[in-house]
Amino acid sequence: MRDIEDEVRRARRQRLLAQGGASDYRDPHLYAAVDALLRRAVDARDHDALLLGELAAAEGDGELATHLTFSSHRTVLGPVVLFAKRRVLLPMLRWLFEYSQENFRRQQRLNRIVFACLEELAIENAKLRQRIADRQGAPGK
Repeated sequence: MRDIEDEVRRARRQRLLAQGGASDYRDPHLYAAVDALLRRAVDARDHDALLLGELAAAEGDGELATHLTFSSHRTVLGPVVLFAKRRVLLPMLRWLFEYSQENFRRQQRLNRIVFACLEELAIENAKLRQRIADRQGAPGK
């Protein structure tokens, strides 16, 4: 099984290089390290439990708002305008939303994966910085 995974990884690396991917991927060890880091971020994480997702949600941008409310400040024409919005605009918008919904889902999943990758890289960066700080602070090193 390991041989099959290695062969798939090698073929993917070759395909990326042939398509103009990062030239650093010529080094198979570097590619394997990047592949492992990104795979860990995508597969081994709960994408609903991410620090970056929490920070973005605090701003109110974390989820798509899909509900519509219609109101009018007009006293005389308000009911007519609301009737037109509910009978004409709402069905058109509902069709457009249903047409676009799968794209919204894919984009939301991609956003969560990107957040997971960024968080994994931030964790790796913090660990490396901590190791550097520990070595600089340790006497005799």
